[in-house]
Amino acid sequence: MLNNRFQKLAFVTTANDPRGFPQDSFAEIAFAGRSNAGKSSAINTLANQVRLARTSKTPGRTQHINFFTAGQNQYLVDLPGYGFAGVPIEVRKHWENFLAGYLQSRGPLCGMALLMDIRHPLTDKDQLMLDWFLPSGRPVLLLLTKSDKLSRNQRLSAARDVRAKIAPRAASLQVIPFSSHSREGMDATVEVLDGWLTRATAAAIALEAQFSGFAENDGAAPP
Repeated sequence: MLNNRFQKLAFVTTANDPRGFPQDSFAEIAFAGRSNAGKSSAINTLANQVRLARTSKTPGRTQHINFFTAGQNQYLVDLPGYGFAGVPIEVRKHWENFLAGYLQSRGPLCGMALLMDIRHPLTDKDQLMLDWFLPSGRPVLLLLTKSDKLSRNQRLSAARDVRAKIAPRAASLQVIPFSSHSREGMDATVEVLDGWLTRATAAAIALEAQFSGFAENDGAAPP
């Protein structure tokens, strides 16, 4: 079993406006998916906790972005679920604008895990999330949840089909069948996400050091 940093996840803040986002972030991973895709269960499984990410009894009710620490200046970001017709149109429009803005312009965001029920992948809303995010060139992890509902051959076939449809559009793509029940895909998921955070944090620290050097030398007399 890999060293799982996500077992130390802890809730930090919730935001319904960019002004509420953490200002100290070096690296963030977004978790996105339909309200019934098992997103909260997947986060709880990664963290080995029961109620860290809470599942609402009313799908689509959570309208905020929730930030959890995944290390110093690093965050796992739980995005609002989507895809339920019962949500008022003005709320859905707010979600779409909010999510699109975060996915397209949030500087520390270093990758997105998009969770989809392995039996019903790539819905129209899933495709919309990919449309917003893929142009950034950042890596995408497609977690095909509830994989224990299918046989091994069915799981492999579903993963191949999803990969074939998305790979031509994605600069960096990985597809992993995942089950919160059987814990299938756990190690592979931890390895991918940990790698994203580690590399993005190192790049952010190097960039910060570079700018600090510029600031120290600003106005200095030439040699």
